[in-house]
Amino acid sequence: MASGLRGFVRRLGPGLITGAADDDPSGIATYSQAGAQFRFALAWTLLLTTPLMIGIQLLSARIGWVTGQGLAANIARVCPRWVTVTLVALLVAANTLNIAADVAAMGEAVRLLAGGQSAPYVLALGGLCVAMQLFFPYERTVRLLKWLTLVLFAYVAVLLAVRVPWGEVAAEGLLPWTAWRDDLSVGAYAAMVVAVLGTTISPYLFFWQAAQEVENKRRAPLGDRTLPHPARERLFLRRIRVDTVVGMCFSNAVALCIVVAAGVTLHGQGAHVDSAAQAAQALRPVAGDFAFWLFALGIVGTGLLAVPVLAGSAAYAVSELLGWPGGLSRGFHEARGFYGIIVAATVLGTLGSLLEVDPMSALVWSAVANGVIAVPIMVAMLFIGQSRRLMGAQVMSRRLRWLSWLATGVMAAAVAFMGLSSLLGG
Repeated sequence: MASGLRGFVRRLGPGLITGAADDDPSGIATYSQAGAQFRFALAWTLLLTTPLMIGIQLLSARIGWVTGQGLAANIARVCPRWVTVTLVALLVAANTLNIAADVAAMGEAVRLLAGGQSAPYVLALGGLCVAMQLFFPYERTVRLLKWLTLVLFAYVAVLLAVRVPWGEVAAEGLLPWTAWRDDLSVGAYAAMVVAVLGTTISPYLFFWQAAQEVENKRRAPLGDRTLPHPARERLFLRRIRVDTVVGMCFSNAVALCIVVAAGVTLHGQGAHVDSAAQAAQALRPVAGDFAFWLFALGIVGTGLLAVPVLAGSAAYAVSELLGWPGGLSRGFHEARGFYGIIVAATVLGTLGSLLEVDPMSALVWSAVANGVIAVPIMVAMLFIGQSRRLMGAQVMSRRLRWLSWLATGVMAAAVAFMGLSSLLGG
């Protein structure tokens, strides 16, 4: 039994890490704000996005594994060059902004735990994120990122420290209109729905998981080489499917725990939640020191997981676009440009986090940037996934196609809402 569980965990990788990286400090802030403002009335969004996340991440992983190239390289094969360059540039900008928000939240969380000023912690954490990718071999980096996914259980543990009315969670989460109050704003509620969608379905996750499957394919053969080639392909694709489903379900289960914990402890308390660190601080007088420490430590751990994914996905995209050798499995001297992008994105994000910028503004602009570029990237991915020229016999199934188009439609509706609300002044 134990050996079977170890074997199952060993097969998990890109999907699990991608899902866990989605619950970064920026995401934690969004989920905390959703619970603090609307209690459990946004829980349904996490049920909605789970199959959509699975579908689009399965597609990105499948593209990487089957073609042996990352998303940027494949998008360049179906889109004009200027479109690909624009999308990659926007991705890098959005990721750098997201890194700034995440590192700022990590520094503030450490300040709450250890005291002092947050700036030294910010610089130290930014340096640690760079060192993890520059000096750790690929296998150790992946192993470390897999271990870091365990910090997300801190948010499961937070629920054990408070009394949760699960009947009300189910009622309000599935039928939010039954708990609607006159003091709630429809506009604010709709905006938070958009924020949750933008947080759970993010372009950097597409690029990261596709690139990691390319890395896996380049390395030592996986599975039984005595099997015929089609059987091996099916075996590998089955592994990708299990890994992705587990990763995305884990991601949204943790997000649900954060929403519920904030709904139980912060809703109705007048707590002002503009960042993950503020959520941790607001939790302390209501739920006690244990919940506070778990929440704050989780912010640091998820940041250490997410920042390398954000910087790495930007580096993969730029390297593929420019034809540079890239990949964490290559050494620094083999892929200077690739690692240069990682360092630049992390350093710029770290320095940006030291600026006096409103944390919620950074989150909003990051969500807008991700939302704007997500839709065209998802459309391009669908054309790639349906192309026999690129995918051969492994074109996406009808079920995956419908699921991916549904995810794209939902994201397009979210972007349209953001644009409309901006034109109407909020």
